[in-house]
Formats: sequence, structure tokens, C-alpha cells
Amino acid sequence: MTRARWVARRLLGTALTLIGVAVVVFVVLRAVPGDAISAQLGIEAGSLTEAQRAALERYYGLDESLPAQFLGWLGALLQGNLGVSLSTGAPVGELILAALPVTVELAVLAALIGTPVGVALGVLAASGPGKMRDGIVQGTALFGLALPEFVLGTVVVAVLAVAFGYFPDTGTFVPLTQSVAGNLSQVLYPALVLAVGFAANVMRTTRSAYIDIARSDFVRTARGKGVRSARIRGVHVLRNASVPIVTLVGIQLGYLLGGTVVIEQVFALPGLGRLLFTAINDRDYPTVQSTVLVVAVGFVLVNLLVDLLYRAIDPRTGTA
Repeated sequence: MTRARWVARRLLGTALTLIGVAVVVFVVLRAVPGDAISAQLGIEAGSLTEAQRAALERYYGLDESLPAQFLGWLGALLQGNLGVSLSTGAPVGELILAALPVTVELAVLAALIGTPVGVALGVLAASGPGKMRDGIVQGTALFGLALPEFVLGTVVVAVLAVAFGYFPDTGTFVPLTQSVAGNLSQVLYPALVLAVGFAANVMRTTRSAYIDIARSDFVRTARGKGVRSARIRGVHVLRNASVPIVTLVGIQLGYLLGGTVVIEQVFALPGLGRLLFTAINDRDYPTVQSTVLVVAVGFVLVNLLVDLLYRAIDPRTGTA
């Protein structure tokens, strides 16, 4: 397949994926009981007169049909207008721009910690399949996967509060551009919590891929030619085993862009997950729709980057 056809095919798939995500989010959000009026007024919504409710529905755009609401939102989106938050009155674009760097930094930091740890443990386990170190590493990884993030996060917060007097506070979040040390003191702990499950998944994939490649004919040939063991492990085995590892890292990184809701709540980080959670509670349709779409775009871009890495690691995948 030529590069032009590959790019065209990827762009078409990206566009269809984002349209599908937009439709699903729009339909699911409307299927949830309640609306923006009841979310804003609570039980007082029941005391509204018909005229008052009709006026509020016009204000929130709820008096239009669902297709008209969707097309109106989509048309504004194509013009770069993400709408206005129904709960705060602020432009949704500004809310997302304020929250996006926090989530991206958290996800990238978790990946930077989890990937090398997972690869190192995977290679350690694969270097002696069935031996004690293999069992210890696999057992540790299984424990890391089984431990829920909210449990580990809560324990970490409790320990930090008792030992160091650290209490998460979203009102004093320090951006990375303002103070590296101050920012890391708030982001490092949740990133470590996310990195536990991340490293466990990478370890399992690395171990499996490493063992498969190590049993290949070309690796046995290299050993027969007297190639040094370190070169065999690094160049012949680990490099050829890196394709599934890169795939998993890309999928997990994309997942973290929208899967940090619980951790951001536990550590009071003002990221996309916290913004999305609050918007869902408030039935803030424009904010939820646009936030999910931004997360989907991030996921697609990460997968596109992974595909490009495929072609760099193994040029044979460029013909697929």
C-alpha cells in the first residue's frame, strides 16, 4: 500500500470513528434520566410552571428535536465553537484547554514510569521461564492488576497525609510551567498509582513476546554463530518483540487520557476526568460531548503515532 493511500485510509477511519463517538455520546447522554434544568434546580424544578419550564428549555436549547440539537452542536463544532457550559456559563473550549494539560501530563508521566519498569520486569521474567524470578514477577504483576486504582490511590493519600501532612487540594494546583517541583509534588503520586497497572500490563506483554521471539530460528542461528548474548537479547530479541509492546503502550496511554476520572477525583486534580465527572452530574451536555470528543481525538492520535512507530520498527508492516 502506498503512503498516500495509507494516509487517506487512516484519515477516513479517523473521521468515521469521531462521528461514531459523537453520535453514541449524544444518544447515551440523552437516554440518562433528567436534564440540565433538573440538574441545576434540583427538587425546585418540580415547582416550575409550564411557562417557566418552556422558557428554560428554550434557554438551554432543549425545546428543539434531538436531530436538530445534534446537528446544531456538530455545525458549531466544525466552526471551532465547542459551545457554552450550561452549569458555569464559561466557554467549553476554555474549560477543556485548562483541564487538558493536567490529564495529558498525568497520562504521559504514568507511561514514562510504567513502560521501562514493565519492560525491565518482563525481560527479567522471560530470561528464566518457570524459575523463581519468573513466578515472583508474574505474581507481583497479577497483584498490580488486581488492585483497584481507587483503593491504591486512597491508601497513598492516607499514608501521605499521616506521614507528610499532604492533602490533595484542587484550589492550589501548580502548573508545570509555573514550578516543576511544585507541579511534580502534586502529579507524581497519582502518576505512580496509575503506573502500577500500566507496568503490570507491559510486563505481561513483554514477557510473552520476548519468550516467543527468543525461540525463533533466527535467534538460534545467532547463538550458533557465537553472537554475544547481550547483543542477541537487545538487538535480535527485544527489538523484534517491541511491536506488541508499542501497541500495548499506545492503547494504555490512549485509555489513560479518558480513564483518569477516579484518580483525578481521589487526588483532586483539575483534569479532563474531573471536568467530565462534574459535567455528567450537572447534565452539562455541551461540556460532556466536547470533552469526550477531545478524549477520542487524543486516543486516535496516539494510535496513529503507534502505527507510524510500527513502520519505523518493522518496515514490513508498511505493506499491510
